[in-house]
Amino acid sequence: MIQGRFRRARPLMSLIKQTTENGVRTIAFNRPEALNAFTPALLRALTEAISVSGRDAAVGAIVVCGEGRAFSAGVDLKLLQGATPVAGRISSAFDGEAFRAAEAIRRCLVPVIAKAHGFCFTGALELALHCDFIFTTDDTKFADTHAKWGLRPTWGMSQNLARAVGVRRARELSFTARTFTGADAARWGLANQSFENKAALDAHVAARAAEIVAASRGAVSAYKKLYAVHEENRPLEESLALEVELDFPEIDDTAKRLGEFGR
Repeated sequence: MIQGRFRRARPLMSLIKQTTENGVRTIAFNRPEALNAFTPALLRALTEAISVSGRDAAVGAIVVCGEGRAFSAGVDLKLLQGATPVAGRISSAFDGEAFRAAEAIRRCLVPVIAKAHGFCFTGALELALHCDFIFTTDDTKFADTHAKWGLRPTWGMSQNLARAVGVRRARELSFTARTFTGADAARWGLANQSFENKAALDAHVAARAAEIVAASRGAVSAYKKLYAVHEENRPLEESLALEVELDFPEIDDTAKRLGEFGR
C-alpha cells in the first residue's frame, strides 16, 4: 500500500534529476519539498539510474546528491503512519528497494560519489556509506536515528558505520541517535573531506570527478573490484595472491596512454 499510493502520486523518474557533463553523471534526489525523504519509488528510480549509468560508456564518474536544502532526510516517516512494523523492520517494500539500491551502488564499476549537504539522516547515511566517497559541508547534519524511532538497521548501517568510524564510536552514535556535523564526519573518517560551504563542496566534487574521468576507466573499474576484495576481510596473503591472479580485460588503453608519456 505504501508503495502503490506513492507511485500514483509521482511518476517514477521525476523523483530524481539526471545530468551528464564531461563524463560525469549527476543523479539528484528530487523531493526538495520533503527534504528528499526516501520512498520505495525514489529508491527504485535510484537503482535504475545507477545501473544504467554504470553501463554507459560515456559516464566515467557518478555523483549522487539532493535537490534543495538537503541530501536526504532518510525514510519518509509520513509513509509509515498507520503501518505496522514487525520487530523493528519498517516494511518489506522499503527494505527490498533499499537493498537493491545499495547493491547497485556497490557493484557499479564506475565510482559513485555521495555529495552530502544540509541533512543526511539514517537511511540516507546508510546509502551514502555504500558509495565510494563522501564529501560534505561543515554544517551538514548527520545522524543514525534508528534507535530513536524503535527501528533496527537493515540497509547496512551496523556494518558500514563501524567500518567508517570504528566500532566504539559507531555504537555511541547508534545507541544515542545523536546528531553530528559534516566537520565531525570528516574528522572521524566517515567523510573524505568537509568544506566551509556548498559552493566549495560543489567545486571540489567537480574537480575530483573530473580527475576520475581523466583516468583509465578500465583501471578504475579494476580498482573497484580489488578494493571490494579488501572489504571481504580475507587473510592478507590470500588477498595479495588474488590481486595478482585476477585479470581485467576491460583495461584496453594502456599502450595508448603510455605512448602519450612525455608528449
